[in-house]
Amino acid sequence: MSQRPEALFPLFAGLETLEGVGPKTAQLFPHLGVQAPRDLLFTLPHSGIDRTRSETVKDAVLPATLTVAVTIGAHRRARNKGGAYRIHVEDSETSFQLTYFHARGDYLERQLPEGSRRIVSGRVELFDGVPQMVHPDFAVPESDEDTIPAFEPVYPLTGGITQKLMYKATRGALSRVPTMDEWIDPSQKEQAGWPDFKTAISIAHEPKSLGELAATAPARERLAYDELFAHQITLALARGRERRKKGHITKGDGRLQARVLASLPYKPTAAQNRAITEITADMAGPLRMNRLLQGDVGAGKTLVAFMALLAAVEAGGQGVLMAPTEILARQHLQALRPLAEEAGVVLEILTGRDKGAERQAKLGALAQGDIQVLVGTHAVFQADVAFAELRLAVVDEQHRFGVRQRLELGQKGDRADVLVMTATPIPRSLALAQYGDMDVSVLDEKPPGRQPIKTALVSTDKLDQVVERLRSAVADGRQCYWVCPLVEESELSDLIAAEDRFKRLRAALGEGVVGLVHGQMPPAEKDAAMLAFQTGKTQVLVATTVIEVGVDVPNATIMVIERAETFGLAQLHQLRGRVGRGQGASTCLLIYQNPLSETGQRRLEVLRETEDGFVIAETDLKMRGSGDLIGTAQSGVPRFRVADLERQAGLMAIAQSDARKLLADDPTLTSERGQAARVLLWLMRQDEAIRLISVG
Repeated sequence: MSQRPEALFPLFAGLETLEGVGPKTAQLFPHLGVQAPRDLLFTLPHSGIDRTRSETVKDAVLPATLTVAVTIGAHRRARNKGGAYRIHVEDSETSFQLTYFHARGDYLERQLPEGSRRIVSGRVELFDGVPQMVHPDFAVPESDEDTIPAFEPVYPLTGGITQKLMYKATRGALSRVPTMDEWIDPSQKEQAGWPDFKTAISIAHEPKSLGELAATAPARERLAYDELFAHQITLALARGRERRKKGHITKGDGRLQARVLASLPYKPTAAQNRAITEITADMAGPLRMNRLLQGDVGAGKTLVAFMALLAAVEAGGQGVLMAPTEILARQHLQALRPLAEEAGVVLEILTGRDKGAERQAKLGALAQGDIQVLVGTHAVFQADVAFAELRLAVVDEQHRFGVRQRLELGQKGDRADVLVMTATPIPRSLALAQYGDMDVSVLDEKPPGRQPIKTALVSTDKLDQVVERLRSAVADGRQCYWVCPLVEESELSDLIAAEDRFKRLRAALGEGVVGLVHGQMPPAEKDAAMLAFQTGKTQVLVATTVIEVGVDVPNATIMVIERAETFGLAQLHQLRGRVGRGQGASTCLLIYQNPLSETGQRRLEVLRETEDGFVIAETDLKMRGSGDLIGTAQSGVPRFRVADLERQAGLMAIAQSDARKLLADDPTLTSERGQAARVLLWLMRQDEAIRLISVG
């Protein structure tokens, strides 16, 4: 079934094929993310109006939407054009008014003749002590009572599209839903108490109460699950396709690893040992490894990665460690050099800076296998870079590398294993959505000897005191980062903020004490400024956020973040992790500008209370939503229409294991349930996945 099944054609037809939707209106729907009738199915009502019938408006707590039977009384026409046209009406216990503006009197007299009985429904408010229903939503003869929904769904709208039109259009789309075979595992469906798809979608559009609008209501939960399940099948197919690629069986004998471990002044944590075991087991298997190593700032990812690289060398191969920037690549080199020396392994670096003869010499040594571990920037992607036998590629800081680069790197080494490291703790639900095609190892404890960091909140009017504190810290020989606020308008204003702060601190602390680094600098200047700080020539480094990833200066014990409320939680956590890397007690000062919004205050307080990146990431997710968390543009996290990643992380995990199990039992989706799953993939616009099956 590599073509869309015919039963679904009506759901993917043009919108103007729906009753009541003309070509003009059809052009408004895309503002709601609706391109076809299928999208209307997944545009669910977000609230509802209770129109159950009341006896009277008397004693009702107003304003309120009420539905009552009335006897129509006298009409009082408007005094001037566009004024209020009032109709006196009586229910079983009291009287009130129906009010219309810009009304055509003769029309209302025909519709609501004096003395007739009508059922009216609409919002009732008090004006000058008299209850009024302005422009009733419904005013129908008693015989038509059933045309008023007891609970009316309220849809998201956009300019030019009314509730009435949405209601009609969604009913049109619902009438096109075919009966489909079940794709959910029967025991999962039964245990959760979910209806079948067709029933679920109609209940979701015809809720009987506010309770049925909740994400946890069975019909809605089922639809959310369907979305997540389709997404996870797609990831599992992509993963299966990656996995089916034969890898090398890379089995080290542990001799180099043992040397390095013996030389360390501390023992690896249980989490590090577990990750090393998982990674080396993957490398020793016949299929290609595609693993994510997730660890908080300072959890010791570098050691784990180096152990994996040593396993590649022990097995007679080579390894490469890729970093997103030259600064980071050099830092990895510094961190790994003493370990490589202990192991007796040849370690080299290759960046865009290597030119001419020096570069040629490195390339030659690499191609002959004389360089065993290479550290580099994306310069290692260049066509003339060839390895003798690349077994393992480690990629640092995933979000700077797309999936495409992961694959390119894999091509450098025929069938090389891939390990991706990220220092951004990602809540489990997002990790599953973004990296569902990868296996994940998590480092969730800190190595011994990491100093706790004291975090304090300081308002901008106390800046002078902060500068005073810096002066005494500098006199004690300590070092400090000063991070300038993110200015959204342009990179130029970021620059102005940083240069301005640099000048003021230099005036306060003296020439030669303060350095500056920002995004607009030429790379060589940036490196020089970083180096001066790393070697202790300058003691205070004023920076825009270029320093958030990985820079290591053990002597830096103070981190000042100016206008901290303008940063995301995850980013603040990353920045704070730049201190507390040496022996000295460290402090992070979050400087904020009053008045702080309630969420701004909550975000900063979370940082003050915990250093656990996973707790911080979960809080961030709850407060901001999944799109913002990793920067929507490059997040790679799909947008779900029904499922809510923040609140339905558990559902995502079930969907992942169900999808993996379904494909393990039926890799080509040809069984009855497999065929049903294909229909789901088409329904959920996962055409890409269908291609994977047919290619696979």
